[in-house]
This record gives sequence, structure tokens and C-alpha cells, in this order.
Amino acid sequence: MVHTEIKNYFIAQYAPNPLMVKAPGRINLIGEHTDYNEGLVLPASIEKGIYFAVAPNDLNLVQIETFLTQPEKIVFKLDGSPSQFKSFWGNYFKAIIEILLSKGYPLKGMDCVFGGDIPIGSGLSSSAALCCGFIYAITQISEKELTREEIALIAQKAEHQIGLNCGLMDQYAVLFGKKGNAFLLDCKDLSHKYIPINLTGYSWVLINSNIKHNLAVDSEYNKRRISCENIVRQVQQLKTGVTSLRDITLEDLSTISNATNSTDIMRAGYVIEENQRVRDMIKALTIGDAKLVGSILKKGHWAMSTQYEITTPELDFLVTTGDQLEGVMGSRMMGGGFGGCTINLVQTAKLAKSIAALLQAYKEKTNIDAEYYHLAIDDGVNVLRT
Repeated sequence: MVHTEIKNYFIAQYAPNPLMVKAPGRINLIGEHTDYNEGLVLPASIEKGIYFAVAPNDLNLVQIETFLTQPEKIVFKLDGSPSQFKSFWGNYFKAIIEILLSKGYPLKGMDCVFGGDIPIGSGLSSSAALCCGFIYAITQISEKELTREEIALIAQKAEHQIGLNCGLMDQYAVLFGKKGNAFLLDCKDLSHKYIPINLTGYSWVLINSNIKHNLAVDSEYNKRRISCENIVRQVQQLKTGVTSLRDITLEDLSTISNATNSTDIMRAGYVIEENQRVRDMIKALTIGDAKLVGSILKKGHWAMSTQYEITTPELDFLVTTGDQLEGVMGSRMMGGGFGGCTINLVQTAKLAKSIAALLQAYKEKTNIDAEYYHLAIDDGVNVLRT
């Protein structure tokens, strides 16, 4: 087990009896590109995660060492100034420590070793797990409690500080996740509640297409944000109380369809309908209707493909092929788009055979080896009692 290796390494290098903190990765069951439109998202935290072994020290230093494939140690003085470092992960910790110091947080000397089993770059929010887990670990050592909402905001600010303009879905999912439940987050007011996943005999599986996001992703992402903002401005001229697409209906779109760019209309329509798919998914999960869950996944995928235009031929192939396999209830691309993974609901009894057939078909079609990960829904950031 990864966390046992990390604990043993910490004991050998630093001190006995470290505190062990786990920060999970997350999936998003449905609700893509709704967050920046004040919409609804339905993530869940997973069993895979990043683990932190931590203990106080008397050195007036924060010493952080990675247990990843490229080991490195970074030493921060308590004024926040770090030793030189090469790894990109150091930027996250530097930003977090700077933010905490700027808020007057009583940082104490601490040793930290971290590592994990979240596949990096697979869309499972390893960066949110890294930030939220580290901040939570600091609060355990420094003995000044921060609420999980406060931790989420600090983690988001750290990502912004290093140039990643993320919303709050990932941080909230990592911090508030609950075993056996999805997590409904309303991005308009940050209200949230748990949604039971009543699907006995079914498994969630992630398939990594190994198609990497190309360099145009940021510009394409910005184009879609601009489309959404264009529609909001148009409708604001006709309707009061409109601040985002959350306040706009499909009927509103029809009133401006002749005066507005058709691509903008199409993209806004996707977001409005995706919010409804989140509502539909909540009902399907609660009543345990796997067939309906699969249908919603597929509808979400093809809407991303044809309306929001953010999938790839490879991802479309994975969804189409899965639809023809016994036991695969439904699939969709998960994440920002232009590469990455599909999330799939599969009958557990038929999982091995179905996934093997899917990976083989994908290899024959694309000459690319896809990877798959079985996903168990687990708790959010917590102290491991080991």
C-alpha cells in the first residue's frame, strides 16, 4: 500500500508516529462546463488519493519531500522563503505557504512526506488533492483549525496564483466527499448536499484515451466562455435578474435566436441542458436505475460532442464501442475536453470481459494503448487511523 510505504519512509528519515492524512482524487459524474456558468455539478471523491505523512519539528522550517517518481526535497523557512527547487509541485506548496502567512496563520515547523496513487494527468484532480490535503495537514500540526470551506478557498487561490484559473468544484469534492455518495454542488451559491449512489452490482470505471490535451485547449476553453457570456449579455437586454446562464431558459434562447451567433446559441443550449442532466442524474442515482444513469451519461457525451464540440474522435469511439458491449450501461467524456478520459458505468459481473474488449477495439482502431482504473467512491480529506 502506498500510504504504508510513505509512513515507513517518514519514520526512517524523520520521526516515529507521523500523522497520516489522505486527500482523495475526484470524478465528475455529470455537469461539465457548468461551473463557470453558475450551474450544477455532481462530483464524487474516490479511493485513489495523495497521502501525507506529517509531524511537527523544532527547526522553524517546513520540510517537504515527495515520494513520487522524481523525488525532491524543498525546505521553507517560516517566513515562506524556500530553497531552490525544480519540480512543478513545489509551486503549489510555495503558494499555499505564502497565502497562509499573508493571512497571519501561525505556521509551525513541520516535516512532510507525500505521494499517492492518483494517475497524474487523468482528470482526477491530483492538484486539488495535493493542495487541500497539504493545507488540512498544516491545520492538524499547527493546531489552528480552518473550516473546509476556508481550505477550499485557499487551495483555489493557490492554483490561481500559479496560473490555473479553476473553479471550486474540485476542491469541494476533495474536501466534502462521502463514501457511497455523489456530491451536488450549486456553483451559484456553493450550497451542497449528498446524493446516495444506490447502484448495487455496478462499477464506475475510468478509461484514459491517452490523447493529451493539445496546446489549443486554453483558447478553445476561452471561446466557449465568451460564447456563454455573449448570450448572457443578449438576454440581459430583454430580461431582468440575469447574471449567468443559470438564469436563462431554452425559451429565452429562442427569443434571441435570430439576432445572435448560432454557435453561441448552441453552446448556451448545451449548458442549460447539462444542468437539467444533473437534476435527472440525481433522480436516477437515488432510485438506483442503472439503465437511466447510463442513458444520461450518453446524452451528456453526445451533447459535448455535437453542441459544445469539445470531444475527440478517439473519445467518441470509446463511447460508441462501449455502447455495443454487454454490461456497459453508458459512458461519457469526463473533464474539460479535447482528450483525457471517459467515465463508464459497467455491470460488475461483466466488467473484466467488457473492458478487455473495449481496450482491444480501441487499440485496433487508433494504435494507442488506453488504460483503465476501477473507481470506488470514498470519503473526502481525512486523517488515516493506521
